[in-house]
Amino acid sequence: MKEIEKNNKSFEDIKHIDENGIEFWYARELMPILQYSKWENFKKVIEKAMIACENSGISVKDCFPDVRKPIISGKGKEEFIEDYKLTRYACYLIAQNGDSRKKVIALAQTYFAVQTRKQEITEKEYSTLTEDEKRFYQRNLTRKGNYSLNQIAKKSGVKNFDKFHNAGYKGLYNGETADDIAKRKGLRYREDILDNMGSDELIANLFRISQTEQRLKKDNIDTEKKACDTHNKIGKIVRKAIKEAGRNYARKFTYS
Repeated sequence: MKEIEKNNKSFEDIKHIDENGIEFWYARELMPILQYSKWENFKKVIEKAMIACENSGISVKDCFPDVRKPIISGKGKEEFIEDYKLTRYACYLIAQNGDSRKKVIALAQTYFAVQTRKQEITEKEYSTLTEDEKRFYQRNLTRKGNYSLNQIAKKSGVKNFDKFHNAGYKGLYNGETADDIAKRKGLRYREDILDNMGSDELIANLFRISQTEQRLKKDNIDTEKKACDTHNKIGKIVRKAIKEAGRNYARKFTYS
């Protein structure tokens, strides 16, 4: 489990988000995580993935747009190296065509397989996922939800985002801040608490996030204080709903 968490965190750490909120990865940054030391060898895997992409009827240019990155050579001269801006599906195909003898390749296949699932899946499809897959799926939705919430919160006057997010956590976790939750879970410094939650706990947080976003828009919130108060109130509402759903269920992520 620790190894899975470590690798998934590595994939998340090198993920980028463009101006439209779309996730992407650079091939040069993905290469060492998949334990390839030479670009020439990794490019062969990329080329196989491109063929698989083309055979699936999806645009290779859309999934594997090539980019040139400037670097400073040993002689101090600026040069450009080849790289690719990869979609989630492209990363999945690369993992599928990587060296299957490497354990990290199998982990990457699982991670990107879940990442490439459509945002809305049927209840039957969701029920067939393992707990890890459910957690990865819900974590991805939560990450997107937080990104969307941040955009609305900014328009609502929020400047101190730590304060804003802690207001929501305090409501849901009976006064606990993100740091309090991290300490209780025994996490190391700067470990993301959302990366260390089960699928049920992530669902609760996703509900808090989505409902807060809707309330900020509906009520035309225009000050940071009102936004924080709203987030805290929604967190308390979600907490109350969970407690009413059942004491054992609530014990998973709410604390008195």
